[in-house]
Amino acid sequence: MDRITHFINDTVEFYQWSLTIADKRVEKWPLMESPLPTLAISSLYLLFLWLGPKFMQHREPFQLRKTLIFYNFSMVVLNFYICKELFLGSRAAGYSYRCQPVNYSNDMNEVRIASALWWYYISKGVEYLDTVFFILRKKFNQVSFLHVYHHCTMFLLWWIGIKWVAGGQSLFGAHINAAIHVLMYLYYGLAAFGPKIQKFLWWKKYLTIVQMVQFHVTIGHAAHSLYIGCNFPHWMHWALIGYAITFIILFANFYYQTYRRHQPCREASPRATKAVANGVSMTTNGLHKMEVMKNGRKLKKGKPKHE
Repeated sequence: MDRITHFINDTVEFYQWSLTIADKRVEKWPLMESPLPTLAISSLYLLFLWLGPKFMQHREPFQLRKTLIFYNFSMVVLNFYICKELFLGSRAAGYSYRCQPVNYSNDMNEVRIASALWWYYISKGVEYLDTVFFILRKKFNQVSFLHVYHHCTMFLLWWIGIKWVAGGQSLFGAHINAAIHVLMYLYYGLAAFGPKIQKFLWWKKYLTIVQMVQFHVTIGHAAHSLYIGCNFPHWMHWALIGYAITFIILFANFYYQTYRRHQPCREASPRATKAVANGVSMTTNGLHKMEVMKNGRKLKKGKPKHE
């Protein structure tokens, strides 16, 4: 018991000390004064992951078509805004993509970059709705470990990023990721319109490839910064490298399971593949048909509810 008490006291003291070196510019920004709101939102997200499927178990799935269209195109606009602000702010501030320490001054361009990174952090919290829509549409198979791990950790870790390093080298990964999310949510938004549009969305697997390339580039960028001794917290670079490696493994497994595992059995026709978008899931037709099983029995799908 004494060891536990000692550990808690040391943790509290370390956190209080860390606040003395935190970014004072973001101290009073929404959700930034304390980690408790972010932890509370993430806890509610995990609670919904447990209770949501139970709630929907004996209910018909919701369609949410109009909601999905609005949500996905709103995320396109938000990520485009973040990408634009980071690009213009970093150019005006004369940023170097090789090595850029954090400038904690109230310079207009530095505050602009910090603000864009804060919006990036907020976008990671908004993305929890991806999971909510999957569950409400009873697309439980889409709520994989990769999906939950990605959403939950990004929101929590970027609170740390904004609290202590809202600028400098932090810009690189956020900039690339925001640009990719413009394309990703554009795909989801178009897919939500239905089969008439989905037949043109042949490029889904290339989004996965681009995401994997992103993680390799991020590792290379962080490793280069460590090699040249860039004046940015080295422990954050090492943590980022380890974090990116976990994504490479998980996304590579997802790519193999989705696009490579059954490739010899698929028809070459572009009609054989249909889209998946925030709960709008269209399975492969042709040589085999996927069916949901539970305790050896087929589950009957209810008729989707309309909004």
